[in-house]
Order: sequence, then C-alpha cells, then structure tokens
Amino acid sequence: MQRRHILRAGLALPALITAGRAVGQNLPDGWPSRPIRLIVPYAPGGGTDVLARAVADKAGQRLGATIVVDNRPGGAGNLATAMAAEAAPDGYTLLVGNIGPIAVNPSLFRNLRPDPATALAPVTLLAAAPMLILVNPRLPVTDLRGLVALAKGKPGEINYGSAGNGSANHLAGAYFALKAGIDIQHVPYRGAGPALNDLVSGTLQMMPATLPSSIGMVKDGLVRALAVTTAARLPAMPALPTVAEAGVPGYEMSAWYGIMAPAGTPRQIVDRLQREIAAAIHLPEVRARIEAEGAEPSGNTPEQFRDFAAAERRKWAEVVRDAKIAVD
Repeated sequence: MQRRHILRAGLALPALITAGRAVGQNLPDGWPSRPIRLIVPYAPGGGTDVLARAVADKAGQRLGATIVVDNRPGGAGNLATAMAAEAAPDGYTLLVGNIGPIAVNPSLFRNLRPDPATALAPVTLLAAAPMLILVNPRLPVTDLRGLVALAKGKPGEINYGSAGNGSANHLAGAYFALKAGIDIQHVPYRGAGPALNDLVSGTLQMMPATLPSSIGMVKDGLVRALAVTTAARLPAMPALPTVAEAGVPGYEMSAWYGIMAPAGTPRQIVDRLQREIAAAIHLPEVRARIEAEGAEPSGNTPEQFRDFAAAERRKWAEVVRDAKIAVD
C-alpha cells in the first residue's frame, strides 16, 4: 500500500505554494470578527484533543481571533463531522478530522451522510502520530509475541479499547488482529481518555493508543508498551520494537489529524486558515511540543491534504473489507 510514500506526501510542507498569498487578501466581511469554533470529535484528553489544543491558541493569535475547542464525542466521530459539514461555510466553524471519521467511516458505515469527501473542505494536515500497542501491566505478557500467544490460547477472551467505532484505536486493533491471526474483542468508548483510564484500572486488557495521549502513562508505569505501529522505531523510545519487528510482519499505520471546514467555505478563508495554522504548527514551541509527543508536524496545502485523505480512504476501505470490520 506504499504507506510510507503516502505519509511523506501527506506531510509535505506548503513552502512556495502559499508563500505568495497576501495576508487578508479579499477576506469577506472583515473575517475573522468573532470566535472560531473548532469541533473535536472525541472527549478531552485523547490524542485528537491534545494535538488540537497544541495549535489552537497560537493559530488564534495569528488570526486575531479566539479559537474555541468544542469537544463533541459520540457516534464514531460522525456526529461531530456532520455538525461541521452542516455548519455555515463562513470560516467560523472548523473540524479536527482524523483517520477515523474522514478515512475509515465512509467504508464502515453504510449510507453515511454527509459524505466527508464532498461535504468538507480540507484546510491542512496538522500531524501524523505513531501509536503504541499497550497492555495493562497485570496482563501476564512482556512482549508482543507473548500477547499474540495469549490471545491464540484464549480466542475471544482478550479485549481492547478504542475511542469509538472507526477510530484510529479501533482500526489499529482490528488490523493487528487480522495480521496476527487472533480473535480479540473490541470495546468502543466515547473518546480515548476514558478507554485509557479503564486500561489502567484493568477493565481493559489491551489498547492501541496514540503516543501523545499515552506516553505519560507509559513513563509512570501505569500501562506497558509492547510495540510501536510505525515502520521505524521512535527516537524517544529506541528500545521499543515496531509491530513488524515484534512478530507481525507487514503491519504499519499512523494516526493523523487535520483541519477541515464546511464545503463551500470561501477559498480566501481556507488559504488564510491554512497559512496561519501551518505557521503556528512550526513555531518552535508548538513544533517541539508536537515532536516531543512523537508526532510529526505537517501544515501542508489544501490540495495535498485532499490527495492524502483520498489515498487513506482507499487504503482503509481495503482493511475494513479484508478484516471484516463491523460496527459494534
């Protein structure tokens, strides 16, 4: 599926493409003249929320307007996505779209409306983040091979949590089960934060989670990391093997997050949003924060983000079909 090639293309910087656009050029009605709502499809504390808040403050300062984060969990991200898609295309409503609602749900949910491919206008990719395969420390495994062996010996008895149906956690877990040839049970939550809390308590036994949302728990020993989902090891955790290295060849994925607006938002507003959000992402303090949490900053153009999202939809349509992923 050429995942690494696709990811590099999706993270390409806008550089010369946006450099010549004048700030405020032909912006309608003095936009922005009031706060901008940034809808996040998951509960506070999850990976999507963490990265959204990392850039909202600085991007708002550059735009001269407050960006208010509005967490709207539930419905596998479809509720928040529909809310954004159906909002007035005036630049005052934005969505943090991620791999689940944008790339996976169109294949997972029959007759999904509105279709994010046509109802939303890509603005820019924020970042792509690795995920960690986590287990509760009381589970009697110390590596990924041990987890696979345990699951094969107890088919259907090992559970894993996610931020909801179609979320990155769900797909990572289902894809892992497909590649490893195991039967594990999916437990969807309304956001990654509550699921991680239940992983710590032992209600859940396993969970794939983004590095930003889980690295603190790993460092504190509240959960155990067995592997990273990307093709290469993490510089921050060099001893942690990749899933492929740890015995599940061919497995690779990243969670990604991007800003989208309702379709029909004036191109001048989309361009201004892209430019200021990209600039905020690459401010030293914001970039350092994103990279410290294992994510790779982007800030690409609307066209690059559009093409990246389309490639992701094709990839995950294959995974949903082959893994027989169904809504719980």
